[in-house]
Amino acid sequence: MQKNWYIIYTKPKCEKKVAAILSKKKIENFLPVNCKQINSLRKNKLLYEPLFSSYVFANILENEMEKIKLMDGVINFVFWRGRPAIVPDNEIEAIREFVADYQDIRLEKSSVNLNEIVRVVDRPKYSVEGNLVTVKNTKVKLNLPSIGFNMIAEIIPEDSLNKKGAFLISELQLQS
Repeated sequence: MQKNWYIIYTKPKCEKKVAAILSKKKIENFLPVNCKQINSLRKNKLLYEPLFSSYVFANILENEMEKIKLMDGVINFVFWRGRPAIVPDNEIEAIREFVADYQDIRLEKSSVNLNEIVRVVDRPKYSVEGNLVTVKNTKVKLNLPSIGFNMIAEIIPEDSLNKKGAFLISELQLQS
């Protein structure tokens, strides 16, 4: 059997707790955290909160699911068409890179067009392949079709075209 990335649905505000329990049991997991800058009267603060509320990703075998459902804070797994939803490795890696490179990420429900494949390269170190990635003006958008969300981030001025180089969009393939 092969390990896959599954989405664990947690009780509200229990994402960090579930991720900690999984890590303690040596189960590979991923909790994407969004860094938001909050301006208060006296100083700016950075707030770290889970990007996907009530979701934790776990790389497990399908027969390990029952054991995880019994953990404190876990409600169930996310299902799609009667089967547990599987997130491809490349989407998990794209989320990791996106969260590492951008702050103040927001999510929106996606309207999926599975026929478009795009490769986006930003700087020599950053390359994401996904079903749809767009760059418009100062916004970067990554489509995650297996989850049903788009991740959107603003390009901060330090990363703008004048300092770091332009985005290159290549390999647009329309499959019929």
